[in-house]
Amino acid sequence: MPLKKNLRQLLFWLLAFTLFIAVYQSMKGGETEQEIPYSEFKARLKDKQVQDVSVSQDLIKGEMTDNGKSVHFRTIPMNDPNLISDMETAGVAKFSSEADRSWIASLLLNIGWVAAFIFIWWFLFIRQAQMGGKQAMSFGKSRARLQDLKKQKVTFKDVAGCEETKEELRDIVDYLKNPKKYQMLGGELPKGVLLYGPPGTGKTLLARAVAGEAGVPFFTSSGSEFVEMFVGVGASRVRDLFERAKKSAPAIVFLDELDAVGRSRFAGIGGGHDEREQTLNQLLVELDGFESKEGIILIGATNRPDVLDNALLRPGRFDRRINVPVPDIKGRQEILNVHSAKVKLGEGTDLAVIARHTPGFVGADLANIVNEAAIIAAKKEQKSVDQKDLEEAIEKMMAGPQRKSRIISDQEKRIVAYHEAGHTLVAKVLPGCDPVHKVTIIPRGPALGYTMQMPLEDKYLTSKTEILNRLCVLLGGRAAEEIVIGEITTGAHDDLSKVTSFAQKMVLEFGMSDRIGPLTLKKDESEVFLGRDIVRQPGYSNETARSVDEEIKRIVNDCYMKAKAALTGNRAALDAIAGRLMEKEVVEAEEIDSLIAASKAAPDAAKA
Repeated sequence: MPLKKNLRQLLFWLLAFTLFIAVYQSMKGGETEQEIPYSEFKARLKDKQVQDVSVSQDLIKGEMTDNGKSVHFRTIPMNDPNLISDMETAGVAKFSSEADRSWIASLLLNIGWVAAFIFIWWFLFIRQAQMGGKQAMSFGKSRARLQDLKKQKVTFKDVAGCEETKEELRDIVDYLKNPKKYQMLGGELPKGVLLYGPPGTGKTLLARAVAGEAGVPFFTSSGSEFVEMFVGVGASRVRDLFERAKKSAPAIVFLDELDAVGRSRFAGIGGGHDEREQTLNQLLVELDGFESKEGIILIGATNRPDVLDNALLRPGRFDRRINVPVPDIKGRQEILNVHSAKVKLGEGTDLAVIARHTPGFVGADLANIVNEAAIIAAKKEQKSVDQKDLEEAIEKMMAGPQRKSRIISDQEKRIVAYHEAGHTLVAKVLPGCDPVHKVTIIPRGPALGYTMQMPLEDKYLTSKTEILNRLCVLLGGRAAEEIVIGEITTGAHDDLSKVTSFAQKMVLEFGMSDRIGPLTLKKDESEVFLGRDIVRQPGYSNETARSVDEEIKRIVNDCYMKAKAALTGNRAALDAIAGRLMEKEVVEAEEIDSLIAASKAAPDAAKA
């Protein structure tokens, strides 16, 4: 259909261009003919200056010589019966007569230009306006796209790192394939499935895999596509979407970013007649309107399930709520295997090490790491991606690209070296800290240097001691500056921000303060409802707030003094690590251990 439309437009513009050239040439030809009186024509004919003559009822035109040049002329004829004999006497080389055109031909010739102009004007303006009207009337049509599963078929084999989630969705696939098996026992197909989890965990990919496994039509749309500037458009598009799905049943309807249209009603200032709320109301009606026997499943995806309307989440609408979590170390290795299948890896590449070095990374992050590693290897003109390329891609994602062109003075380089050495040494001395993988003073991203710590395994619980030691590691850079340089700088800005955030969570959320006790004093961050709680109270008294502030300050100060004690008791190791950093700029874990051992660092110095 689009091909025929494009071909029609091409032919129209070709015709219009040809017509324009014809008109131009006719006008150009008329301008080159010199109009002369009939008397001058007779005089030039008598002087034998005329070579070619064409005679019609109302025009005489031809070619004559004027000052040695050939000129085309035209003149209005008069009643002259001796014209032919005069041309023969003058020796005109060629003369002829044109047939008299009828009045119909003259009328068509004169009106043709007007008709052509009207046709072009109608096509360019009137027809486009009519098409615009049709487009305006199509605002209520759903913009959901029907995926071609033959070209882009995705199955559960293409999804890795979430085995429990796939097991939940296999029930949906089995029901779509064998509905009678469940209907015989009175079971009904779930109307809605909500996939929720952090961004990048593969919610959209899982929905496409369900459609690919079941082999049914897959309609995909985004929640933001329903909301327009015109009132009622969103509700109309919801109705049209489900009508299309019913015609193709059994089918799967996938709504990405469901929170854009499914947010809690009456949230915020604006009243209840909001376009988004009308769209949500229509979605609720459609979920109640179709039967499970029709074979239509609505799959929604969101990373904000806490803001969804309660009516949308009740059984009978979204019957199943499936969490798509951040993958563990085994899942990360499986995801890396899937994405690295398209990349040529070197012989010494170990994806298990990369999986261990990427805690908290989701599928999108791991796919980006593999892609970045391939780009890095291509820049080096390598034939394959090796382990160093993958590790460089991890550092690039975590800290940003290297900025080797930045020139740092020797004094600032010394400060940065001791700052990073402080982080490293405190992490090595205190127990329960994540192992240091690498430390560098090469600027990367906004940081002038960084210390990379990689846990050996995934942790789902963190103790109070581990959090306090983590605070000591963050404060180790500032403590090293104060001990060695005798001055503090702005380099610890990001460290102090993280320390303050951790300390606040310990007191307000985790109940890890002996003075405050096992209480959660976190502020309510849910949406404001009009007329009910625009003015919010903190939930505790001013005396408690003062105690919270004092307790946060005490935790930070205690950790700072502990970090200073660890560095003071191992000053030789601090100097050794900083000196090697100023020399090499990058120090690996093995070399750090050897430097500490050579300086006879005491691991229990901080406990004294």
